Amino acid sequence: MSFAWEAVLATYSESAHLGSPMGGGVGVILEGCPPRLEIDVEKIQADLDRRKPGQSKITTPRKESDQVEILSGLFDNITLGTPIAMLVRNKDQRPADYKELKKVFRPSHADATYQAKYGIQAPTGGGRASARETIGRVAAGAIAKQLLFRANQTEVLAWVKRIHNIEAEINPDLVTLNDVESNVVRCPNRTMANLMIERIKEISQEGDSCGGIIECIVRNPSIGLGMPVFDKLEADLAKAVMSLPATKGFEIGSGFSGTLLKGSEHNDAFLPSEKGQLKTATNNSGGIQGGISNGEDILIRVAFKPTATIRKDQQTVDHEGRRTTLVGKGRHDPCVLPRAVPMVEAMVAIVLADHLLLQQGQCGLW
Repeated sequence: MSFAWEAVLATYSESAHLGSPMGGGVGVILEGCPPRLEIDVEKIQADLDRRKPGQSKITTPRKESDQVEILSGLFDNITLGTPIAMLVRNKDQRPADYKELKKVFRPSHADATYQAKYGIQAPTGGGRASARETIGRVAAGAIAKQLLFRANQTEVLAWVKRIHNIEAEINPDLVTLNDVESNVVRCPNRTMANLMIERIKEISQEGDSCGGIIECIVRNPSIGLGMPVFDKLEADLAKAVMSLPATKGFEIGSGFSGTLLKGSEHNDAFLPSEKGQLKTATNNSGGIQGGISNGEDILIRVAFKPTATIRKDQQTVDHEGRRTTLVGKGRHDPCVLPRAVPMVEAMVAIVLADHLLLQQGQCGLW
């Protein structure tokens, strides 16, 4: 499959959102998707269903169908090469839940920094800081995943590795989508998944919240993706996933644990390959060396903080800097990680699709 060099899939920074996260709807415009790509719309909806609220007892009770509407860019489910506009309408917004928040800064939310930066902010639900803006990312990422699979049978798959201090031992090579979706916490280790679910319920009953780690693997990535200096593949992946709400850390390959190794222990030795492609004995590099993919699986981990909105009383200040007490209201996730799994997959897929098209444009002409 060939891609026009002019085509660059719209990334997290280039996507234009339609509407308001707490208003009539949320959407995305995806620019630069190559023409003649057959799109399975049901897969877009499936990823949105994995992201939507109200899907289990450990997520927010807000009820949204999050049904996607394709407004432009497809004909008979074939891409036209023109911008693809997708929209999801809000059905269960409750602006009254945020009435008192007009005057109070919520701890660890964007209220205070938005007010300091702009001198004004959305009065309901955090505006652009609302996690509902990730609807557009997930919809765009679902298309990027289909592009990647058609190009090189590339698969992007994420799961929950840790909730609070409960961490699962997981072999990334063996995880399947069915394993991930076999339980509501989206951890492929079923024994640890049950413990995670109970921990989230316990913390929720206390009126509190918790965070954790999501792990993501890219299987069969194309070789040569990424640029040598400023647009290194791992740098773009880090920027993409760290632009998601509540993210606080990024690792690739051996990550921080690699700092405990010597060079002789950490280096990935090259091996002969029947296909003449790069092959390494280990994968401490996480599939990327010198900012460029080497064809091995790409493995990353993303840390998510505890949900900022809790039902416990919190000390804060109002817009005039006076001390006050905030009592948490509204419908929020006690732990964002189960719903964040498709968000991580989406951002990784969008970056890889961008770099795939860039690679075709620069190096795929001869």
